[in-house]
Amino acid sequence: MEEKSTLFDLNKRIRNSIEQTFTDSYWIIAEISELKINNSGHCYLELIEKDPDQDKIIARARATIWSYTFRMLKPYFETASGISLDKGIKILVKAKVTFHEQYGLSLNILDIDPGYTLGDMERKRQEALRQLEKDGVLEMNKQITFPIAPQRIALISSETAAGYKDFMNQLLSNSYGFKYYVKLFPAIMQGDEAIQSNIKALDKIYLHINFFDIVVIIRGGGSKSDLSCFDNYNLAYHITQFPIPVLTGIGHEQDISIADLAAHTKLKTPTAVAGFIIKQTNSLDQYLEEVQTTVISLVNDCLQNKQEQIADLSRKLVRIGNNVLVINSKNLARLSYSFEKRTNRFLQIKKDFLKYSQSALKSFSGKFIIEKKHYLHIALKTINYMDPKKVLERGYTLTYHNGTIIKNGSGLSLGDLITTKFKKDEVSSKVEKVIQERKK
Repeated sequence: MEEKSTLFDLNKRIRNSIEQTFTDSYWIIAEISELKINNSGHCYLELIEKDPDQDKIIARARATIWSYTFRMLKPYFETASGISLDKGIKILVKAKVTFHEQYGLSLNILDIDPGYTLGDMERKRQEALRQLEKDGVLEMNKQITFPIAPQRIALISSETAAGYKDFMNQLLSNSYGFKYYVKLFPAIMQGDEAIQSNIKALDKIYLHINFFDIVVIIRGGGSKSDLSCFDNYNLAYHITQFPIPVLTGIGHEQDISIADLAAHTKLKTPTAVAGFIIKQTNSLDQYLEEVQTTVISLVNDCLQNKQEQIADLSRKLVRIGNNVLVINSKNLARLSYSFEKRTNRFLQIKKDFLKYSQSALKSFSGKFIIEKKHYLHIALKTINYMDPKKVLERGYTLTYHNGTIIKNGSGLSLGDLITTKFKKDEVSSKVEKVIQERKK
C-alpha cells in the first residue's frame, strides 16, 4: 500500500525542497498585472509574462514586497525612473523563491532595477513610432488646414481632471471676451482602459464631425507610467486619421508622447492649448481691424481725391461757363438783331399776302355767287318742267300698280290690276298679256 501524507506534510516537503534548491535570489523580468498595498504597508503583486507574438499570458506568480523593503524600493524606483510603480509596467526585480504551506509559492522581492522599466517603455515607444512612420501616417493630421479662428471645440478629457478646469477657465474667461462652444467627451486619461476610452471618444466626435472645428486632448501632467497610454500605436493612429486638426495638451514636463507627434499641434499644458486657441482668434480679430483701418483709409483717400477732382472741375466749369456766356451774349445780340429784321420782313410779306388774298377772295366770291344763282334758276326751270302734272298736261299718262309707278311690264303678272292716270281721269285695267322687249 502506498504511503499516505497530509496536505500540510506535502507542502512542507515542497517548501524544504524549494529552499534547498533555490538558495540564492534571482533577477526576474515580469509585468505587474495586480498591485495592492495593505494597511500594514506590505505590497502584494501578481506578476505575469506574455507571449510576445500572441499577447497571451504564459506564466503567472504571486510576489510580495514586505513593508520595510517597500518603503525604500517604491520612492527609489519612482524617483529614478519617473514612473509610478503600478500595474501595467514591466519590471526587473531581484527576488527569492519562497513557499508557504498555507499560501503556496511566492516571490519575495528584494530589489528593483528602474533602468529596465525605462528601457522597456522606451523600446515600446520607439516600436510604435517606427510603425507609424513605416505606415506613412505620422504627418497626416498636420497636413490638414488649421481653421483661421476655431470656435467649436470637441474636448477629450476627464471632467474631474485639474487640467480640464484650467483649460475651461483660461478659454472661457479670456480677457478679449471671445465666445467658444466646448463639448466634453469624457475619457479615462490613465491606466489600462485609457487607450480604448480615448479611441471611443474620437469615434463619438467623428459622428458629429461637421459640427466641430478642432479636437483637443488634455490631461494635465502625471508620471511616465500615468502618461504611457499616449505612447500607444492604436491611439496615435486614430489621431493621424482624424479629418479635423487635433491639439494635445497632455502635460508632459519633458518628454513628448507619440500622441503629441501624431497631432496637428502639440502644446505642453491644457492652459497652453487654451492660450493658443485664444491667440488664433485674436490674430484674426487684429487682422480684421487692420483690414478695416486700411479700407477706411483707402476710402477716405479716394473721397479726398474725388473731392479735389470735383473742386478742380467746378473751377474749370465756372471759367468755361463764363467764357460761354460772354460769347453767347454777343451771339445772342447779333441773332436778336437778325431775327428782328427777318421777323419784320416776314410780317410785311404776310400782310401784303393777306391784303391781296382779301381782294382776290372778294372778287372770286362775287363771281361764284352769280354763277350759282344762274345754275339754281336753270335747275328750278328743269324741275318745274319735269313735274308729273306738267307731264300729264302735255298728254302723257302715269301707270300705277299697288300705288307704285311702273316703268315696264317686267314686274307684272297676268290678272294684276293696274291704274292709268290722265290729267283729269283715272282708268283701272286688268293685265291679260305681258309682251317684253327681247334683248338684242
